[in-house]
Amino acid sequence: MFIFTPPFTKTIPENTAALKKIVCATLLLAFVKYSSFAQRKNEGIKYYIHRTTSPIKIDGIANEEAWQAAQAANNFFMVLPMDTSMAKVSTDVRLAYDDENLYLLAICYKSLDGPNMVESLRRDFAFGKNDNFLVFMDTFGDQNTGFSFGANAAGAQWDGTMYDGGKVDLNWDNKWTSAVKNDSSKYVFEAAIPFKTIRYKPGIKEWGINFSRNDLKTTEKSAWAPVPRQFPTASLSYTGSLV
Repeated sequence: MFIFTPPFTKTIPENTAALKKIVCATLLLAFVKYSSFAQRKNEGIKYYIHRTTSPIKIDGIANEEAWQAAQAANNFFMVLPMDTSMAKVSTDVRLAYDDENLYLLAICYKSLDGPNMVESLRRDFAFGKNDNFLVFMDTFGDQNTGFSFGANAAGAQWDGTMYDGGKVDLNWDNKWTSAVKNDSSKYVFEAAIPFKTIRYKPGIKEWGINFSRNDLKTTEKSAWAPVPRQFPTASLSYTGSLV
């Protein structure tokens, strides 16, 4: 019986060359995919933070000179119920820093009369059951990990570490200071977040950042950097830039 033996000495180089082409094509596709992912969707939306010009007292009263000098982030986009217009409920956010802390001020204006919708005073309250303001920070620039801080309209704190690009682990609690002050037209959230509380990549000049507002009376969820309604406002790929 005759058995045909293929000329392996000739086919191995041919197969190797083909394999190299496949590997190169795969690596190229992976590079293109990673490159498109690495660029944030809202990279052109920037907040320029500056060092405080005066001490800031965390009391929910925005009367410091530092807040008057800080850039205002106040053109929020509606996320829910629709993501095709600007927010109808106004929010004004300002940031500052010194050697120890990142400072945050959020003035959350009301568009309807009546008390705030608050379901719980416990820490890490349920997001969807409370009027609240949250900040999401991509401190590594990887659109995957970061930190979140915030409070509901009654002052209960909310904080966690971020993972998988838009999820928040609320089991993480750390030391930071905040206060909420209410009146008939608004509630004011003021916070000092120590730099030693968070981790961040040294040397980078920008962090990804977004601010989220939930207002139950108007059923509106909004964000400073626009987020499609099918994504959570915590999505780090849709953050703006903190410069």
